[in-house]
Amino acid sequence: MPAGRPRAPGGVSPLPDLDRWVADPAVRTRHERTAAASAGELWAAARAVRLDDTGTLGGLVRWRIPGTPPDRRFQELFATAPFTVLAEGEHWSVSGLCGRIWTLARDYPRVDAERFARWDRPGTVRVVFAHGVRPAGDGRSTLVSEARVAPVDRRARFALRSLWLAVGRFEALIGAEPLELAVRRAEGRGR
Repeated sequence: MPAGRPRAPGGVSPLPDLDRWVADPAVRTRHERTAAASAGELWAAARAVRLDDTGTLGGLVRWRIPGTPPDRRFQELFATAPFTVLAEGEHWSVSGLCGRIWTLARDYPRVDAERFARWDRPGTVRVVFAHGVRPAGDGRSTLVSEARVAPVDRRARFALRSLWLAVGRFEALIGAEPLELAVRRAEGRGR
């Protein structure tokens, strides 16, 4: 699988083709931030961001996945249950999660990459989280984060729509939180 594909004239995504895992998402979010740092420096900074480094997002993750330590790095979070690493490269990683993300119950079955690809349990969704860095020229690099959510059936589509109506408007405010922190650190601007 190629490490990137064209996204816009002159730009290449640092992520593999996410259609392999979720081709027709009902929800798709994407954030990008550019830093005055090399791809390696920015990727290292991104992989070091911890849940307790972020305000709202870290708290939400710990609320939704009880028992998650506050000092867990996002990189570790996406590599351990209930997530599974679907693929990774030098400066990118793709993880997945399946289940009923709208419930307060921790309904996230353990899956591996093969089971994720075949997942079809009624009333659930497949979620893919992808993160990567690409050179942006002039010693700069761009950090990209994309999430896709695909309902398995109509019932899951309805439940996801209801959830997204409640939380979707806040996603833009908190979804980029770790990216901004990684950029500041890669540029040597502290916390």
